[in-house]
Amino acid sequence: MVSHSQSPLSTTPAAIDFDLIKNLTALEAKAVDQLIINELSSDVILINQMGHYIVGNGGKRLRPMLLLLAAKALGGVQESHLVLAAVIEFIHTATLLHDDVVDESDLRRGKESANAVWGNAASVLVGDYLYSSAFEMMVRTGNMRVMEILSKTTTAIAEGEVLQLLNCNNPETTEAKYLEVIARKTAILFSAATRLSAVIAGASSATEDALAQYGQHLGIAFQLIDDALDYKASQEDLGKNLGDDLAEGKPTLPLIYAIQKGNEADAKTIINAIKDGNRDAFNDVYAIVQKTKAIAYTEQRADEEAEQAINALAVLPASEYKDALTLLAKFSVQRHY
Repeated sequence: MVSHSQSPLSTTPAAIDFDLIKNLTALEAKAVDQLIINELSSDVILINQMGHYIVGNGGKRLRPMLLLLAAKALGGVQESHLVLAAVIEFIHTATLLHDDVVDESDLRRGKESANAVWGNAASVLVGDYLYSSAFEMMVRTGNMRVMEILSKTTTAIAEGEVLQLLNCNNPETTEAKYLEVIARKTAILFSAATRLSAVIAGASSATEDALAQYGQHLGIAFQLIDDALDYKASQEDLGKNLGDDLAEGKPTLPLIYAIQKGNEADAKTIINAIKDGNRDAFNDVYAIVQKTKAIAYTEQRADEEAEQAINALAVLPASEYKDALTLLAKFSVQRHY
């Protein structure tokens, strides 16, 4: 039975300074940013405009940071680590472009989404360009294992996106089905980032698998908190419209749990809102989510995933980079944005 009391991870007294963690890879991150800018250089002006708009539009650069921190924890950052950090960011950005089109989103990180500025067709095509560029860059590493990991990763992401589409407006989606979507759609890229750092470092298969597990659990924790924030954060903190998930008919874990734990009338309200993608029902749904303690449950599940991520780091020798990876797992469940 899962306890609904707040866990140690989400109640750590000292706030985690994300910038301090970021500073550990600041030099390498700058080199990755330069690589990204170089790769976005195209004689097709729209690609330049959109690419710089999206990549420059804030974001935590969490996935490349994970790859770089893991590389440092394994002995140091090599040139191929920098290339793959850029590849991971390109793939992530491409998925965001496609997601915003599918979800008809008009806000991304507090700014107009690319599809709101340039239209859906341009967003899809530039997303395709970023995918293609990512594969062109990964080929340069000359490492078949790298290509195998990233090709499987992008396939899994596409499967996750299709699964999510199938679950949309379906209030009968179970927690297991929901977790399957976020494992494929979100967590797999975190997992690829940390696994690739081990591959390039020539680490043992046990270390590679452990770091992949770290990334996978961290990615699930991260997405669980994202879904909780849609019923908790302010719009300014969230960087997107509150109730977007509901308007898109997404049966996220807070809603799945609230349907199970609410009374018949509560369940019916949420079921109808999911079926209709009804943003107007947000206030009623929000009240039920609060009443059923669905946010506390979602946060508890995220804490469990973060704890598993931290446990997977036992394979690494002690270092400030290992400590930073531990703090990132904690940050993923403590954040408010």
